[in-house]
Amino acid sequence: MDFLDKLNPQQRQAVTAGAGPVLVLAGPGSGKTRVLTQRVAYLIANEGVRPYQMLAVTFTNKAAREMSNRVRDMLGELASDGLWLGTFHSVCARLLRREAENLPFDASFVIYDDDDQQRVVKGAVRDLNLDDKTYRPQSVHAAISRAKNELIFPDDYPVQTYRDEVVKRIYKRYQELLKQNNAVDFDDLLLWTAHLLSEFPLVREKYARRFHHVLVDEFQDTNFAQYVLLKHLASGHNNIFVVGDPDQSVYRWRGADYRNVQRFEQDFPDAQVILLEQNYRSKQTILNAAMAVIDRNPHRRRKNLFSERGTGDKLTYYEALDDYSEAAFVVDTIASLVAGKKAEPGECAVMYRTNAQSRLLEEAFLQARLPYRLVGAQRFYGRREVKDIIAYLRLVHNPADEISLDRVINLPPRGIGEKTVLALHTAGHSANTSPSAVLMDLARGDASPFWPQFSGRSALLLADFGALLSNWRAEAPRATVTELFDRIAKDINYKDYIDDGSDEGAERWENVQELRRLTTEYENRTLTDFLETVALISDQDTLSEGKNAPTLLTLHAAKGLEFGAVFIVGLDDGIIPHSRSFDDPEAMEEERRLFYVGITRAEDRLYLLRALRRGGRGYSEETIPSRYLDDIPPELLAGRGRGGHSFREAARASTPTWLRAEPVQVTVTEAKFRAGMRVQHPTWGEGMVLNSRLQDNDETVDVVFESVGIKRLAASLANLSVLKSDR
Repeated sequence: MDFLDKLNPQQRQAVTAGAGPVLVLAGPGSGKTRVLTQRVAYLIANEGVRPYQMLAVTFTNKAAREMSNRVRDMLGELASDGLWLGTFHSVCARLLRREAENLPFDASFVIYDDDDQQRVVKGAVRDLNLDDKTYRPQSVHAAISRAKNELIFPDDYPVQTYRDEVVKRIYKRYQELLKQNNAVDFDDLLLWTAHLLSEFPLVREKYARRFHHVLVDEFQDTNFAQYVLLKHLASGHNNIFVVGDPDQSVYRWRGADYRNVQRFEQDFPDAQVILLEQNYRSKQTILNAAMAVIDRNPHRRRKNLFSERGTGDKLTYYEALDDYSEAAFVVDTIASLVAGKKAEPGECAVMYRTNAQSRLLEEAFLQARLPYRLVGAQRFYGRREVKDIIAYLRLVHNPADEISLDRVINLPPRGIGEKTVLALHTAGHSANTSPSAVLMDLARGDASPFWPQFSGRSALLLADFGALLSNWRAEAPRATVTELFDRIAKDINYKDYIDDGSDEGAERWENVQELRRLTTEYENRTLTDFLETVALISDQDTLSEGKNAPTLLTLHAAKGLEFGAVFIVGLDDGIIPHSRSFDDPEAMEEERRLFYVGITRAEDRLYLLRALRRGGRGYSEETIPSRYLDDIPPELLAGRGRGGHSFREAARASTPTWLRAEPVQVTVTEAKFRAGMRVQHPTWGEGMVLNSRLQDNDETVDVVFESVGIKRLAASLANLSVLKSDR
């Protein structure tokens, strides 16, 4: 096929690999999406595999759309018809709806978003008469999510402490409430699919026989549940083709486990392992810096990244006096690049470790009157007016959805108070039915057996809304999503409610109209399809590509993206790497991978920034450079700090004058200090060693002091003494 001629030798080897398990370790910018897409096309065109016999899984809807479009461009619409291609969650949702007869919910289940899940947890905590300040819903839900990612159901939840026992009870009640609402959360999509494939051999064999080939993108980001279900789906033939890079695994906090790559090699010892090392994105200097950083991580397969795009400029290092100056430098430099025709605004990105760091950057852009895009701000689908309409549609689709019912029953206000809503729930649960079923039955007036349970006014108000819901439910099977959308918005007079004549009101109504525009894409699809799409949308999927403005985003959100010029700010120890990771070796390895991801987003220019002081113009603290900066060879860096110091002088310049005596010329060959050791400093008092390493004929020690925080010290100068208990 013609497209094979455009592949480099490593890519071609991967695309044309024979049957059986294949592990492709793809460096950043190495064309892994191209390889995965062309592997699909190759199997169809050259190996005679039917599209419906393949399952291709990605992590974002954007990536799935891109793959689908590429396959169609290569093979045509008919040749690719029937291919199962989508995100893990969308594929699992599709499979669960098909096999709902084996599950504790029916095929019309709804998918609860983060806000909905928090409400259900709060309800579970309340039902168990627990204190939500002691058992915070966000913390409890995180524990439940971790359990689901490990395929642990409530009855098997491990209990080692009293809190574990309480969380187990909340988890059980949480699942009962989901079942009662005919709902699942995101983790359930994976949990129940893995359960189906594990516990129902006929279901497992059905899909293992159907999918002759299973292909997976971003394999390093899979969690345990995803790994298990992939093994089940490939159990009939072992034709599993996975593409990933353990060096870019940065989602440990949400269950991703880079060790799945190691598990794959253990479970499939005969797997072909192919390295993709040619980078099509970055200049070689940027790649050299990235490799210097990531090569310090242990237990990894090294890749020799190379580029044919040329050497490129050195990385620019800038040390600002404070975090305001850091933000100003970013804005000034971007303005200069744009004015000098060296980059378009949209080709620039500013990356940071935590969302809170965006505030000063946003202020700097606003003061300069320059536009910007902020990734991770309130998502379109998280806006109140959008969630309102979606809740109405979800309720029509699934009347058992009590979360949606509670959101809309008095919205716009129709005089139905909290006591009436509580009475409605009580009536439904007492009759072993849903509150919505009671509501619609009340539309029959005093012929309803539930009528006497409410006061006259309450019964009339509930009956009116019940009649609306009944009418929408009757219309739904024959109406398009857009027609149903318009009917609901008109019946509840939503425009008058949401658009109060202010600019904000007009913007809210425009958001509603934007949601309506999306429904027009579902003229030949169902309400189920529409609701599933909006439930599984991600931040990257909503990133606008039309606005020519610099992008502000976290390093986590940057994965998978690329920009001509990248600014990584906040390169201070305690930020990158984050202080929460200091006492966890695996977390520290992930922090290094996160920095590596940021570096490898840059195509032509990379700026590394830190501030001598951080904390604003009131109270601020001195900082020390990120330890990761030490790993970048000096010959790859250019630039000096605001105080006139080169990067290599920065750590010394931020050290108090009395500690800057000329070092004794001795060669240190053995470390005196170790992590966890308690030490005493003559000025700062007691502290604990976080890290120690031999460097430049001396021992560099990172210590956290109760009095001043984290300090990086040269052991020959710092006059540290080890406390007796640690000798």
